[in-house]
Amino acid sequence: MARNKIKQGTKLPEHIAIIMDGNGRWAKKRLMPRSFGHKQGMERMIGLMERAFELGVNYITVYALSTENLRRPQEELEGLYNLIRNHFTSYMDRICAKGVRLRAIGDISLLPQDVQDILSSSEQKTAGYAGKGVNIALCYGARSEIVRAANLAVERGEKVTEESFSKLLYTGDQPDPELIIRTGKEVRLSNFLLYQAAYSELYFSDKMFPEFSDKDLEKAIVWYSGRTRRFGKTDEQL
Repeated sequence: MARNKIKQGTKLPEHIAIIMDGNGRWAKKRLMPRSFGHKQGMERMIGLMERAFELGVNYITVYALSTENLRRPQEELEGLYNLIRNHFTSYMDRICAKGVRLRAIGDISLLPQDVQDILSSSEQKTAGYAGKGVNIALCYGARSEIVRAANLAVERGEKVTEESFSKLLYTGDQPDPELIIRTGKEVRLSNFLLYQAAYSELYFSDKMFPEFSDKDLEKAIVWYSGRTRRFGKTDEQL
């Protein structure tokens, strides 16, 4: 049985982005390997996606692996890749079963070939879906995304506007995230969705990501609902 929605009249963001920080620190505090934290983080990610879609959110972008993260020890990276090898397809089939389109955004070519194939297969299965989407940011960096978009415009001989440029980004056919959540006590964007985040509301939680519960997500959405989004206007103009 579906749980009740949050209070009627709460203004929902159409697109939520999440910086899933703190998996390794959460595991270390429990004297467990970082890989254990990443496994718990993946399970929590799926739970949050399910709850967000249940509430009525249409798009979710999660920061799973940055380009900077590729400098981490190979053992930790292999642990992350093994999570994709062993669990990604079944987890994402669960999320996408209700018509959610999946995309892996970032320089996926930097991943092992078998991991690329798993991501590509999941994307192809949902390519015909529209209206709801999950973006998994892997080997992703916002500056690289912006440079990539600029090069696409140059290759096409285009003079871009803000609107046309945004369509060259990975999320070009989706609304920008109205709410960006970051866990793990840090208060920065860390090269995540820098162009798209121009008017995002930023919500920071001291909880490590595996601890960030469905209720914490609901709390963030209620906080967002109370924000006044002026986009440069005065209160009287709204």
